[in-house]
Parts: sequence; structure tokens; C-alpha cells
Amino acid sequence: QVQLVESGGGLVQPGGSLKLSCASSGSIFSILLMGWSRQTPGKQRELVGTITSGGSTNYADSAKGRFTISWDNAKNTVYLQMNGLRPEDTAVYYCNADYFPTSRSYSAGSVAHSWGQGTQVTVSS
Repeated sequence: QVQLVESGGGLVQPGGSLKLSCASSGSIFSILLMGWSRQTPGKQRELVGTITSGGSTNYADSAKGRFTISWDNAKNTVYLQMNGLRPEDTAVYYCNADYFPTSRSYSAGSVAHSWGQGTQVTVSS
């Protein structure tokens, strides 16, 4: 099982920047990808972007050109650098991991999923 802990959220003015961190821990066979999503009250959680174990990234249209996901393997930490923040970026941001817990699950193609507890980002003047 992977445990994920997000940090770095807070209050920032429009046009400002924040860098979120997601620290992972736990003994598993392999990780497929890590991702960031966000959710506002009354709305469904939406994907912000993902990064694979090979370093390939994918972003939602709302994040392209402004957000960057990176992965520090040595620190078991994934980051979400957010620039040019807008009031509509206000949300709780969640980190997630898709992984194979064991070699048996890998052989079976059985992917497990874990989510962090979320960190609040508020963009307001």
C-alpha cells in the first residue's frame, strides 16, 4: 500500500505561484504513474495532470502552459508547480498513485490506487 501526503497549499494572489508536494511511502512492487487532481464543493474531482514512472507528463487543458508536474525519485516525491494562478484554480488538490502492490498483482495486471488527503489552494486578492 502507498501512503501519500500532500503539502504546500495556501493562499496566493491571482498571477502568483505555488508548488505542491506529494510525498509517498510504503513498500510496493512498482508505480505506474502519479497524478494531481482537484475538487471544488459541489463539483466532481477533475484531473490536473499525470506523470509516468518514465517521466512522461500529460495535462488537462486548463493546466497546460501554467502547471508542471515533476518527480524526484530519490525523495519519493511528486511536485505540482503552479504558475499564473487564477481564482478558478481555487480547489482542494489531491495527489494519487496507480501502482502494482506485489509481483503477483503485476503479473495479473491488477492496478491499485491510492489518494492523499488533499491540500487547499485558494487564489484570491
